[in-house]
Amino acid sequence: MNFVVHALLSENEAQTAKLVALQTAFADVCNVIAQTVQQTRCWNRVGLHHLAYRALRERFPQMGSQMICNAIYSVSRTCRMVLQHPDSPWAIQRRPNAPLPLLQFKPSAPVYFDRHTISLKNNQLSMYTLDGRMHFQLGLKPRDEARFLQEKLREVVLARTPQGFRLSFLFSSTPGEAQEKTEIVNEMPEYILVLPPNPPAASSTAQSIPATA
Repeated sequence: MNFVVHALLSENEAQTAKLVALQTAFADVCNVIAQTVQQTRCWNRVGLHHLAYRALRERFPQMGSQMICNAIYSVSRTCRMVLQHPDSPWAIQRRPNAPLPLLQFKPSAPVYFDRHTISLKNNQLSMYTLDGRMHFQLGLKPRDEARFLQEKLREVVLARTPQGFRLSFLFSSTPGEAQEKTEIVNEMPEYILVLPPNPPAASSTAQSIPATA
């Protein structure tokens, strides 16, 4: 069984600027990875890592090695939704021999973290940024904080909301539960544009993937 804990960050102006910079840089890395997906037709996380990791580390030296891995995960995850979701107009089942579209991540795309890039102890959060670690007091309820010790942490996602930046922690209490299930049933992301292969130069053919009901 999956459970999500949300925590709104109480950031000041300087911290907000650093989080925006990280979010923008993360989207830039994802967009380069998306080009590799279109060219190679590979969006398997492990396969993408072998194809892209070394070049990404050289191209984006300001991003930590683990954040590069998280960007690869983000692209792989998103490709599963855009290219494999049965309700997606770009599902490869519908067009198995067609060239792949190009996914474009908007600057508003979420940032994925893991236990190497974010940590929590006594409600004190330590988070990776381009300028070193940033710290926040989360104020989680005791039962939610206990999940970090008792359950499997599947995902940590940073997204910007009208109220500010929010962290979402996805836990799974079922051993061996397939994370892939969560990826497939989620709504299509609004932060993605899909560019058809070789779009006409005179017209704008980008479209957002619609949300599923």
